[in-house]
Amino acid sequence: MLIDFDRSIFDRAAYADDRGSVMKRDDTGRGMAVRLRRMLTGANPVTPEKSREMVIRLLQQAPNPLVLVIGGGAIGAGADPLYATGNIRVIGTDVYASANTDVVADGHFLPFQDAVFDGVWIQAVLEHVLDPSTVVAEIHRVLKPGGVVYADTPFIQQVHEQAYDFTRFTLSGHRWLFRHFEEIDSGAVGGAGKALVWSIRYVALSLGLSTRLATLVALPFFWVRFIDRFARPGPKSDAASGVYFFGRRSDRTLQAKDMLRYYEMKR
Repeated sequence: MLIDFDRSIFDRAAYADDRGSVMKRDDTGRGMAVRLRRMLTGANPVTPEKSREMVIRLLQQAPNPLVLVIGGGAIGAGADPLYATGNIRVIGTDVYASANTDVVADGHFLPFQDAVFDGVWIQAVLEHVLDPSTVVAEIHRVLKPGGVVYADTPFIQQVHEQAYDFTRFTLSGHRWLFRHFEEIDSGAVGGAGKALVWSIRYVALSLGLSTRLATLVALPFFWVRFIDRFARPGPKSDAASGVYFFGRRSDRTLQAKDMLRYYEMKR
């Protein structure tokens, strides 16, 4: 455990009972609540493709690439190729202990030297950190020159993870967050349909239903997310459930005046 408790949101006392986490979690992905939510919102359509692409790029960079997974207490949906490729070395970090966590660490203060990783994977994490720009600066610091990063973050999703949920990003805002990186690809992770399914579930939650019952109430509307298959890229990103960025560490910085052109380019 390498958390600087003096600078972190976390308290040392929260880890004193050997639970390994400040809240109850299901890292197996086999629990009934997790299965119901997957039936409702569907699989992540982007990460399987991007994790395979990252594997290819990593193996082109080094024979035994080293990858940092931030928020890797549970293996993210679609990230399996990173773990299944034998000559890729994965270091999993999270703020709680699990079978997949090698180092318990706060992403704001990564306990690693500069330029040691060939890749960084940070999936559905940046909404849960107090200062995403600090975490992204840490990613830039620990990546080797030209090292690759994949990140996805919610846009139109309600609060989850209770008190540990802070931020949302548009596609443009996400790109600005990674302005010290060269973009390989970016886009939506689910569109307006998936965002609407999320909202239906949270309408039920707002009426006082339990999380499981709210999921059951929303389940008949699962089909709405399939509308996203017909959405055009620009409008889909404007109403996205989440957004992703896939890029490489760069010494060049995106300028403020570039952002309007970036939005038009993505239409």
